[in-house]
Amino acid sequence: MPSVKAALSKPFAKYIARRIKKWASKPIETQERVFQNLISEAKYTVFGKDHNFNEIRTYEDFISRVPIRDYEELKPYVERVVAGEKDILWKGKPIYFAKTSGTTSGSKYIPITKESMPTHVEAARNSILMYINETGNSKFVDGKMIFLQGSPILEEKNGIKLGRLSGIVAHYVPKYLQKNRMPSLKTNCIEDWETKVDAIVDETINKDMTIISGIPSWVQMYFEKLIEKTDKKVGDIFANFNLFIFGGVNYEPYRAKFENLIGRKVDSIELYPASEGFFAFQDKQDEKGMLLQLSSGIFYEFVEADHFFEERPKRITIKDVKLGVNYVMIISTTAGLWSYNIGDTVEFTSLNPYRVIVSGRIKHFISAFGEHVIGKEVEQALKEATQNTSIAVNEFTVAPQINPKEGLPYHEWFIEFEKEPKNEIEFVQKLEQSLQSQNSYYLDLIKGKVLTPLKITKIKKDGFKNYMKSIGKLGGQNKIPRLSNDRKIADNMYELQLTK
Repeated sequence: MPSVKAALSKPFAKYIARRIKKWASKPIETQERVFQNLISEAKYTVFGKDHNFNEIRTYEDFISRVPIRDYEELKPYVERVVAGEKDILWKGKPIYFAKTSGTTSGSKYIPITKESMPTHVEAARNSILMYINETGNSKFVDGKMIFLQGSPILEEKNGIKLGRLSGIVAHYVPKYLQKNRMPSLKTNCIEDWETKVDAIVDETINKDMTIISGIPSWVQMYFEKLIEKTDKKVGDIFANFNLFIFGGVNYEPYRAKFENLIGRKVDSIELYPASEGFFAFQDKQDEKGMLLQLSSGIFYEFVEADHFFEERPKRITIKDVKLGVNYVMIISTTAGLWSYNIGDTVEFTSLNPYRVIVSGRIKHFISAFGEHVIGKEVEQALKEATQNTSIAVNEFTVAPQINPKEGLPYHEWFIEFEKEPKNEIEFVQKLEQSLQSQNSYYLDLIKGKVLTPLKITKIKKDGFKNYMKSIGKLGGQNKIPRLSNDRKIADNMYELQLTK
Protein backbone atom coordinates (compact mmCIF):
# COMPACT_ATOMS: atom_id res chain seq x y z
CA MET A 1 0.00 0.00 0.00
CA PRO A 2 1.60 3.31 -1.08
CA SER A 3 1.98 6.02 1.51
CA VAL A 4 0.13 9.34 1.43
CA LYS A 5 3.38 10.95 0.26
CA ALA A 6 3.68 8.52 -2.68
CA ALA A 7 0.00 9.00 -3.57
CA LEU A 8 0.18 12.81 -3.45
CA SER A 9 3.30 12.91 -5.60
CA LYS A 10 1.34 11.77 -8.68
CA PRO A 11 -1.10 14.69 -8.98
CA PHE A 12 1.72 17.11 -8.14
CA ALA A 13 3.86 15.49 -10.86
CA LYS A 14 0.99 15.90 -13.32
CA TYR A 15 0.69 19.60 -12.42
CA ILE A 16 4.43 20.20 -12.89
CA ALA A 17 4.41 18.30 -16.22
CA ARG A 18 1.63 20.61 -17.48
CA ARG A 19 3.61 23.70 -16.46
CA ILE A 20 6.74 22.45 -18.20
CA LYS A 21 4.80 21.57 -21.35
CA LYS A 22 3.41 25.12 -21.40
CA TRP A 23 6.81 26.83 -21.72
CA ALA A 24 8.39 24.00 -23.74
CA SER A 25 5.66 24.42 -26.39
CA LYS A 26 6.49 28.14 -26.73
CA PRO A 27 10.30 28.07 -26.66
CA ILE A 28 11.10 31.23 -28.65
CA GLU A 29 8.64 33.37 -26.68
CA THR A 30 9.89 31.88 -23.40
CA GLN A 31 13.52 32.71 -24.18
CA GLU A 32 12.60 36.23 -25.38
CA ARG A 33 10.83 36.83 -22.07
CA VAL A 34 13.89 35.60 -20.13
CA PHE A 35 16.17 37.82 -22.25
CA GLN A 36 14.12 40.98 -21.72
CA ASN A 37 13.83 40.31 -17.98
CA LEU A 38 17.60 39.84 -17.63
CA ILE A 39 18.38 43.11 -19.42
CA SER A 40 15.72 45.01 -17.46
CA GLU A 41 16.80 43.71 -14.04
CA ALA A 42 20.52 44.33 -14.60
CA LYS A 43 20.18 47.74 -16.29
CA TYR A 44 21.53 49.67 -13.31
CA THR A 45 24.32 47.29 -12.31
CA VAL A 46 27.95 48.23 -12.97
CA PHE A 47 28.07 45.66 -15.77
CA GLY A 48 24.77 46.92 -17.21
CA LYS A 49 26.01 50.52 -17.27
CA ASP A 50 29.38 49.52 -18.73
CA HIS A 51 27.60 47.75 -21.59
CA ASN A 52 24.76 50.24 -22.14
CA PHE A 53 21.94 47.86 -21.21
CA ASN A 54 19.55 50.81 -21.30
CA GLU A 55 20.02 50.90 -25.10
CA ILE A 56 19.48 47.17 -25.65
CA ARG A 57 16.16 46.29 -27.28
CA THR A 58 17.01 43.26 -29.41
CA TYR A 59 19.38 40.31 -29.43
CA GLU A 60 21.39 42.06 -32.16
CA ASP A 61 21.84 45.04 -29.81
CA PHE A 62 23.05 42.64 -27.12
CA ILE A 63 25.59 40.95 -29.43
CA SER A 64 27.06 44.31 -30.43
CA ARG A 65 27.55 45.36 -26.79
CA VAL A 66 28.33 42.17 -24.87
CA PRO A 67 31.21 39.97 -26.08
CA ILE A 68 31.56 36.29 -25.19
CA ARG A 69 33.68 35.89 -22.06
CA ASP A 70 35.07 33.03 -20.01
CA TYR A 71 35.83 33.25 -16.28
CA GLU A 72 39.22 34.87 -16.77
CA GLU A 73 37.69 37.67 -18.83
CA LEU A 74 34.81 38.19 -16.40
CA LYS A 75 37.14 38.00 -13.40
CA PRO A 76 37.61 41.78 -12.84
CA TYR A 77 33.86 42.05 -12.18
CA VAL A 78 33.74 38.86 -10.10
CA GLU A 79 36.61 40.07 -7.90
CA ARG A 80 34.60 43.17 -7.02
CA VAL A 81 31.63 40.97 -6.08
CA VAL A 82 33.91 38.74 -3.96
CA ALA A 83 35.30 41.87 -2.29
CA GLY A 84 31.78 42.63 -1.04
CA GLU A 85 30.61 45.30 -3.50
CA LYS A 86 26.97 45.21 -4.54
CA ASP A 87 25.14 45.81 -7.83
CA ILE A 88 28.15 44.69 -9.89
CA LEU A 89 27.00 41.82 -12.14
CA TRP A 90 23.48 41.48 -10.73
CA LYS A 91 21.41 43.64 -8.40
CA GLY A 92 22.43 43.42 -4.76
CA LYS A 93 24.86 40.74 -3.62
CA PRO A 94 24.90 36.99 -4.28
CA ILE A 95 23.71 34.71 -1.47
CA TYR A 96 26.42 32.15 -2.29
CA PHE A 97 29.57 31.56 -4.25
CA ALA A 98 29.98 28.11 -5.75
CA LYS A 99 33.70 27.51 -5.42
CA THR A 100 35.22 25.45 -8.21
CA SER A 101 38.72 24.62 -9.38
CA GLY A 102 40.00 26.97 -12.06
CA THR A 103 42.38 25.81 -14.78
CA THR A 104 44.63 28.86 -14.84
CA SER A 105 43.92 30.97 -11.78
CA GLY A 106 43.24 28.68 -8.84
CA SER A 107 39.73 28.79 -7.43
CA LYS A 108 36.79 30.21 -9.35
CA TYR A 109 33.93 31.92 -7.52
CA ILE A 110 30.64 31.49 -9.37
CA PRO A 111 27.89 33.74 -7.96
CA ILE A 112 24.50 32.28 -6.99
CA THR A 113 21.76 34.83 -6.29
CA LYS A 114 18.38 34.67 -4.60
CA GLU A 115 16.86 34.64 -8.10
CA SER A 116 19.08 31.85 -9.48
CA MET A 117 19.20 29.51 -6.47
CA PRO A 118 15.57 28.28 -6.75
CA THR A 119 16.12 27.20 -10.35
CA HIS A 120 18.81 24.71 -9.27
CA VAL A 121 16.46 23.16 -6.72
CA GLU A 122 13.34 23.17 -8.91
CA ALA A 123 15.05 21.52 -11.88
CA ALA A 124 16.37 18.67 -9.69
CA ARG A 125 12.90 18.20 -8.19
CA ASN A 126 11.14 18.45 -11.55
CA SER A 127 13.34 15.76 -13.12
CA ILE A 128 11.99 13.26 -10.58
CA LEU A 129 8.40 14.51 -10.92
CA MET A 130 8.55 14.16 -14.71
CA TYR A 131 9.73 10.57 -14.21
CA ILE A 132 6.82 9.88 -11.85
CA ASN A 133 4.35 11.43 -14.30
CA GLU A 134 5.70 9.36 -17.20
CA THR A 135 6.08 5.98 -15.49
CA GLY A 136 3.50 6.14 -12.69
CA ASN A 137 6.23 4.82 -10.37
CA SER A 138 6.24 6.73 -7.09
CA LYS A 139 6.87 3.98 -4.53
CA PHE A 140 10.52 4.98 -4.28
CA VAL A 141 9.61 8.18 -2.40
CA ASP A 142 8.96 6.02 0.70
CA GLY A 143 12.45 4.53 0.69
CA LYS A 144 15.86 5.95 1.48
CA MET A 145 17.64 8.19 -1.02
CA ILE A 146 21.33 8.81 -1.26
CA PHE A 147 23.05 11.72 -2.98
CA LEU A 148 26.82 11.30 -3.21
CA GLN A 149 27.92 14.91 -3.00
CA GLY A 150 30.44 17.37 -1.65
CA SER A 151 30.55 18.53 1.95
CA PRO A 152 27.68 20.85 2.98
CA ILE A 153 30.04 22.80 5.28
CA LEU A 154 30.16 26.37 3.97
CA GLU A 155 32.79 29.04 4.52
CA GLU A 156 32.11 32.77 4.46
CA LYS A 157 33.75 35.54 2.47
CA ASN A 158 32.73 39.16 3.05
CA GLY A 159 29.34 38.08 4.33
CA ILE A 160 28.64 35.65 1.47
CA LYS A 161 28.65 31.89 2.05
CA LEU A 162 30.73 29.76 -0.25
CA GLY A 163 31.23 26.06 -0.91
CA ARG A 164 30.82 23.39 -3.55
CA LEU A 165 27.56 23.51 -5.48
CA SER A 166 26.46 20.06 -4.32
CA GLY A 167 27.17 21.11 -0.73
CA ILE A 168 25.11 24.29 -1.15
CA VAL A 169 22.20 22.39 -2.72
CA ALA A 170 22.27 19.92 0.21
CA HIS A 171 20.85 22.74 2.37
CA TYR A 172 17.75 22.87 0.16
CA VAL A 173 16.50 19.28 0.42
CA PRO A 174 12.71 19.61 1.06
CA LYS A 175 11.54 18.86 4.61
CA TYR A 176 9.34 15.99 3.44
CA LEU A 177 12.47 14.22 2.12
CA GLN A 178 14.75 14.94 5.09
CA LYS A 179 13.90 11.68 6.89
CA ASN A 180 14.53 9.69 3.70
CA ARG A 181 17.81 11.35 2.85
CA MET A 182 21.16 9.61 3.32
CA PRO A 183 23.91 9.88 4.44
CA SER A 184 23.78 11.69 7.78
CA LEU A 185 25.04 15.26 8.04
CA LYS A 186 28.04 14.05 10.05
CA THR A 187 29.07 11.63 7.29
CA ASN A 188 28.35 14.14 4.53
CA CYS A 189 30.78 16.56 6.16
CA ILE A 190 33.74 14.16 5.90
CA GLU A 191 36.23 15.78 3.52
CA ASP A 192 38.39 12.75 2.63
CA TRP A 193 36.47 10.97 -0.13
CA GLU A 194 37.59 7.39 0.59
CA THR A 195 36.84 7.76 4.31
CA LYS A 196 33.49 9.28 3.41
CA VAL A 197 32.50 6.44 1.07
CA ASP A 198 33.43 3.86 3.73
CA ALA A 199 31.20 5.69 6.23
CA ILE A 200 28.36 5.88 3.69
CA VAL A 201 28.62 2.12 3.13
CA ASP A 202 28.34 1.49 6.89
CA GLU A 203 25.33 3.82 7.18
CA THR A 204 23.38 2.55 4.19
CA ILE A 205 24.15 -1.16 3.98
CA ASN A 206 21.08 -2.18 6.01
CA LYS A 207 18.72 0.52 4.73
CA ASP A 208 15.96 0.33 2.13
CA MET A 209 17.72 2.37 -0.54
CA THR A 210 15.43 3.22 -3.49
CA ILE A 211 17.22 6.14 -5.19
CA ILE A 212 20.97 6.48 -5.62
CA SER A 213 22.42 9.60 -7.20
CA GLY A 214 25.85 10.93 -8.11
CA ILE A 215 28.59 11.07 -10.73
CA PRO A 216 28.91 7.50 -12.13
CA SER A 217 32.63 7.06 -11.44
CA TRP A 218 32.17 7.83 -7.73
CA VAL A 219 28.93 5.87 -7.36
CA GLN A 220 30.87 2.96 -8.84
CA MET A 221 33.34 3.18 -5.97
CA TYR A 222 30.43 3.07 -3.50
CA PHE A 223 28.95 0.01 -5.25
CA GLU A 224 32.27 -1.82 -5.28
CA LYS A 225 32.77 -1.26 -1.55
CA LEU A 226 29.24 -2.53 -0.85
CA ILE A 227 29.92 -5.70 -2.82
CA GLU A 228 33.32 -6.15 -1.16
CA LYS A 229 31.66 -6.00 2.25
CA THR A 230 28.65 -8.25 1.53
CA ASP A 231 29.69 -10.44 -1.40
CA LYS A 232 26.28 -9.60 -2.92
CA LYS A 233 25.16 -7.61 -5.94
CA VAL A 234 23.88 -4.10 -5.19
CA GLY A 235 20.41 -5.06 -6.46
CA ASP A 236 20.29 -7.87 -3.87
CA ILE A 237 21.51 -5.63 -1.05
CA PHE A 238 18.87 -3.02 -1.96
CA ALA A 239 15.89 -4.98 -3.30
CA ASN A 240 13.83 -1.83 -3.92
CA PHE A 241 16.57 0.19 -5.59
CA ASN A 242 15.07 1.11 -8.96
CA LEU A 243 16.20 4.62 -9.91
CA PHE A 244 19.71 5.91 -10.57
CA ILE A 245 20.11 9.67 -11.03
CA PHE A 246 23.37 10.90 -12.51
CA GLY A 247 25.04 13.88 -14.13
CA GLY A 248 28.44 15.27 -14.99
CA VAL A 249 29.50 12.58 -17.46
CA ASN A 250 28.01 10.34 -20.11
CA TYR A 251 26.61 7.19 -18.46
CA GLU A 252 27.03 4.94 -21.51
CA PRO A 253 30.69 3.99 -20.91
CA TYR A 254 29.67 2.88 -17.40
CA ARG A 255 26.30 1.23 -18.17
CA ALA A 256 27.53 -2.35 -18.69
CA LYS A 257 29.70 -2.19 -15.57
CA PHE A 258 26.83 -0.75 -13.50
CA GLU A 259 24.34 -3.37 -14.63
CA ASN A 260 26.86 -6.01 -13.63
CA LEU A 261 27.43 -4.40 -10.21
CA ILE A 262 23.69 -4.00 -9.62
CA GLY A 263 22.80 -7.39 -11.10
CA ARG A 264 19.84 -6.03 -13.07
CA LYS A 265 18.71 -3.02 -15.06
CA VAL A 266 17.33 0.03 -13.26
CA ASP A 267 15.76 3.18 -14.66
CA SER A 268 17.98 6.23 -14.81
CA ILE A 269 17.56 10.00 -15.09
CA GLU A 270 20.33 12.13 -16.56
CA LEU A 271 20.85 15.66 -15.23
CA TYR A 272 22.89 18.57 -16.56
CA PRO A 273 23.71 20.70 -13.50
CA ALA A 274 26.64 23.07 -13.13
CA SER A 275 27.69 25.81 -10.74
CA GLU A 276 26.60 28.32 -13.39
CA GLY A 277 23.07 26.92 -13.69
CA PHE A 278 20.91 23.81 -13.98
CA PHE A 279 20.63 23.56 -17.75
CA ALA A 280 18.73 20.39 -18.62
CA PHE A 281 17.32 17.09 -17.40
CA GLN A 282 16.05 13.90 -19.00
CA ASP A 283 12.29 14.27 -19.31
CA LYS A 284 11.50 11.02 -21.17
CA GLN A 285 12.83 7.52 -20.56
CA ASP A 286 12.67 6.57 -24.24
CA GLU A 287 13.97 9.81 -25.77
CA LYS A 288 17.60 10.68 -26.38
CA GLY A 289 18.74 13.93 -24.81
CA MET A 290 17.76 16.22 -21.94
CA LEU A 291 15.09 18.93 -21.94
CA LEU A 292 16.77 22.34 -22.09
CA GLN A 293 15.51 24.54 -19.24
CA LEU A 294 14.27 27.58 -21.14
CA SER A 295 12.26 29.12 -18.30
CA SER A 296 14.88 29.12 -15.55
CA GLY A 297 16.35 32.60 -15.81
CA ILE A 298 18.98 31.44 -18.32
CA PHE A 299 19.28 32.91 -21.82
CA TYR A 300 21.14 30.60 -24.20
CA GLU A 301 23.39 31.40 -27.14
CA PHE A 302 25.22 28.93 -29.35
CA VAL A 303 28.34 29.05 -31.49
CA GLU A 304 29.37 26.25 -33.84
CA ALA A 305 32.37 24.60 -32.19
CA ASP A 306 34.28 24.38 -35.50
CA HIS A 307 34.18 28.20 -35.78
CA PHE A 308 34.44 29.11 -32.10
CA PHE A 309 38.07 30.24 -32.17
CA GLU A 310 37.57 32.55 -35.14
CA GLU A 311 37.85 36.29 -34.45
CA ARG A 312 34.09 36.97 -34.71
CA PRO A 313 32.24 33.65 -34.56
CA LYS A 314 28.54 33.75 -35.40
CA ARG A 315 26.28 33.69 -32.34
CA ILE A 316 22.74 32.32 -32.57
CA THR A 317 19.78 31.61 -30.28
CA ILE A 318 17.69 28.43 -30.07
CA LYS A 319 15.60 29.76 -32.95
CA ASP A 320 18.42 28.98 -35.42
CA VAL A 321 20.05 25.83 -34.01
CA LYS A 322 20.13 22.60 -36.05
CA LEU A 323 20.15 18.94 -35.12
CA GLY A 324 23.48 17.14 -34.81
CA VAL A 325 25.72 20.24 -34.92
CA ASN A 326 28.38 20.57 -32.22
CA TYR A 327 27.78 23.92 -30.45
CA VAL A 328 29.59 25.76 -27.69
CA MET A 329 26.88 26.81 -25.23
CA ILE A 330 26.96 30.42 -24.02
CA ILE A 331 24.75 31.63 -21.14
CA SER A 332 23.45 34.81 -19.52
CA THR A 333 21.75 34.31 -16.16
CA THR A 334 20.02 35.78 -13.12
CA ALA A 335 23.29 35.12 -11.28
CA GLY A 336 24.95 37.87 -13.34
CA LEU A 337 26.88 35.81 -15.87
CA TRP A 338 26.78 37.54 -19.26
CA SER A 339 27.46 35.78 -22.57
CA TYR A 340 29.50 33.42 -20.44
CA ASN A 341 31.32 30.48 -21.98
CA ILE A 342 30.92 27.56 -19.57
CA GLY A 343 33.24 25.46 -21.74
CA ASP A 344 30.72 22.75 -22.65
CA THR A 345 29.74 21.68 -26.14
CA VAL A 346 26.25 20.34 -26.82
CA GLU A 347 24.29 18.82 -29.67
CA PHE A 348 20.54 19.04 -30.15
CA THR A 349 18.73 15.73 -30.44
CA SER A 350 15.28 17.30 -30.75
CA LEU A 351 13.95 20.75 -31.68
CA ASN A 352 10.39 20.08 -30.49
CA PRO A 353 10.92 20.23 -27.60
CA TYR A 354 14.54 21.38 -27.39
CA ARG A 355 16.66 18.52 -26.07
CA VAL A 356 20.46 18.36 -25.86
CA ILE A 357 23.26 15.96 -25.11
CA VAL A 358 26.61 17.14 -23.76
CA SER A 359 29.09 16.31 -26.52
CA GLY A 360 32.25 17.38 -24.68
CA ARG A 361 34.32 20.36 -23.61
CA ILE A 362 35.58 22.99 -26.03
CA LYS A 363 39.01 22.65 -24.38
CA HIS A 364 38.82 18.83 -24.20
CA PHE A 365 39.44 17.60 -27.72
CA ILE A 366 42.23 16.14 -29.78
CA SER A 367 43.31 18.11 -32.80
CA ALA A 368 47.07 17.73 -32.71
CA PHE A 369 46.94 17.13 -36.48
CA GLY A 370 43.62 18.81 -37.38
CA GLU A 371 41.44 15.80 -36.60
CA HIS A 372 38.95 17.64 -34.30
CA VAL A 373 38.04 14.52 -32.29
CA ILE A 374 35.52 15.29 -29.52
CA GLY A 375 34.31 13.52 -26.38
CA LYS A 376 31.05 12.28 -27.88
CA GLU A 377 32.96 10.48 -30.65
CA VAL A 378 35.30 8.52 -28.37
CA GLU A 379 32.40 7.60 -26.06
CA GLN A 380 30.35 6.39 -29.02
CA ALA A 381 33.32 4.38 -30.30
CA LEU A 382 33.74 2.68 -26.92
CA LYS A 383 30.01 1.95 -26.74
CA GLU A 384 30.05 0.29 -30.18
CA ALA A 385 33.22 -1.69 -29.42
CA THR A 386 31.84 -3.12 -26.16
CA GLN A 387 28.23 -3.70 -27.29
CA ASN A 388 27.10 -7.35 -27.05
CA THR A 389 30.44 -8.37 -25.49
CA SER A 390 31.57 -9.19 -21.95
CA ILE A 391 34.02 -6.25 -22.02
CA ALA A 392 33.60 -3.86 -19.08
CA VAL A 393 35.47 -0.56 -18.74
CA ASN A 394 35.95 1.25 -15.43
CA GLU A 395 37.45 4.46 -16.81
CA PHE A 396 39.32 5.81 -19.80
CA THR A 397 40.95 8.86 -21.37
CA VAL A 398 42.58 9.55 -24.74
CA ALA A 399 45.66 11.63 -25.64
CA PRO A 400 47.77 12.12 -28.79
CA GLN A 401 51.16 10.44 -29.04
CA ILE A 402 52.94 12.97 -31.22
CA ASN A 403 56.51 11.69 -30.91
CA PRO A 404 56.49 7.89 -30.70
CA LYS A 405 59.78 6.05 -30.43
CA GLU A 406 59.06 4.49 -33.80
CA GLY A 407 56.46 4.81 -36.54
CA LEU A 408 53.78 7.42 -37.13
CA PRO A 409 51.94 9.39 -34.43
CA TYR A 410 48.69 7.94 -33.06
CA HIS A 411 45.94 8.40 -30.50
CA GLU A 412 46.70 6.57 -27.26
CA TRP A 413 43.73 5.21 -25.29
CA PHE A 414 44.36 4.70 -21.57
CA ILE A 415 41.78 2.15 -20.43
CA GLU A 416 41.16 0.59 -17.04
CA PHE A 417 39.29 -2.63 -17.82
CA GLU A 418 37.07 -4.46 -15.39
CA LYS A 419 36.82 -7.27 -17.95
CA GLU A 420 39.39 -7.22 -20.72
CA PRO A 421 38.53 -8.05 -24.34
CA LYS A 422 39.09 -11.68 -25.31
CA ASN A 423 40.36 -10.48 -28.66
CA GLU A 424 42.20 -7.19 -28.23
CA ILE A 425 42.98 -6.78 -31.93
CA GLU A 426 39.28 -7.03 -32.81
CA PHE A 427 38.40 -4.57 -30.02
CA VAL A 428 40.91 -2.01 -31.31
CA GLN A 429 39.61 -2.48 -34.86
CA LYS A 430 36.04 -1.75 -33.71
CA LEU A 431 37.16 1.40 -31.88
CA GLU A 432 39.11 2.53 -34.92
CA GLN A 433 36.30 1.76 -37.37
CA SER A 434 33.77 3.70 -35.29
CA LEU A 435 36.04 6.76 -34.98
CA GLN A 436 36.77 6.77 -38.71
CA SER A 437 33.06 6.51 -39.56
CA GLN A 438 32.19 9.40 -37.20
CA ASN A 439 35.04 11.78 -38.04
CA SER A 440 36.07 12.40 -41.65
CA TYR A 441 39.11 14.49 -40.60
CA TYR A 442 40.47 11.56 -38.60
CA LEU A 443 39.75 9.16 -41.47
CA ASP A 444 41.64 11.37 -43.95
CA LEU A 445 44.66 11.54 -41.64
CA ILE A 446 44.75 7.75 -41.34
CA LYS A 447 44.34 7.32 -45.10
CA GLY A 448 46.97 9.97 -45.76
CA LYS A 449 49.41 8.17 -43.46
CA VAL A 450 49.73 11.18 -41.16
CA LEU A 451 48.41 9.06 -38.27
CA THR A 452 48.52 5.36 -37.62
CA PRO A 453 45.51 3.60 -35.99
CA LEU A 454 44.97 4.03 -32.25
CA LYS A 455 46.78 2.03 -29.60
CA ILE A 456 45.66 0.95 -26.13
CA THR A 457 47.61 1.30 -22.90
CA LYS A 458 46.08 -0.72 -20.08
CA ILE A 459 45.83 0.86 -16.67
CA LYS A 460 46.02 -1.16 -13.45
CA LYS A 461 42.96 -1.38 -11.22
CA ASP A 462 42.33 1.92 -9.38
CA GLY A 463 44.88 3.67 -11.61
CA PHE A 464 42.51 6.53 -12.43
CA LYS A 465 41.37 6.79 -8.83
CA ASN A 466 44.99 7.06 -7.74
CA TYR A 467 45.65 9.71 -10.39
CA MET A 468 42.68 11.83 -9.22
CA LYS A 469 43.86 11.40 -5.64
CA SER A 470 47.38 12.51 -6.59
CA ILE A 471 46.07 15.82 -7.97
CA GLY A 472 43.66 16.37 -5.04
CA LYS A 473 40.47 15.77 -7.04
CA LEU A 474 39.16 12.48 -5.68
CA GLY A 475 35.36 12.35 -5.44
CA GLY A 476 32.65 14.98 -5.44
CA GLN A 477 31.97 16.60 -8.80
CA ASN A 478 35.45 15.93 -10.18
CA LYS A 479 35.84 13.80 -13.28
CA ILE A 480 38.51 12.61 -15.70
CA PRO A 481 38.55 14.46 -19.04
CA ARG A 482 37.76 12.06 -21.87
CA LEU A 483 40.22 13.84 -24.15
CA SER A 484 43.36 15.93 -23.85
CA ASN A 485 45.21 17.69 -26.64
CA ASP A 486 48.47 17.30 -24.72
CA ARG A 487 50.28 14.60 -22.71
CA LYS A 488 49.84 16.04 -19.21
CA ILE A 489 47.39 13.39 -17.95
CA ALA A 490 49.01 10.67 -20.07
CA ASP A 491 52.48 11.28 -18.65
CA ASN A 492 51.12 11.35 -15.09
CA MET A 493 49.37 8.03 -15.70
CA TYR A 494 52.68 6.54 -16.82
CA GLU A 495 54.41 7.79 -13.73
CA LEU A 496 51.75 6.47 -11.35
CA GLN A 497 50.96 2.91 -12.39
CA LEU A 498 50.82 1.33 -15.77
CA THR A 499 50.53 -2.21 -16.95
CA LYS A 500 53.13 -2.47 -19.68
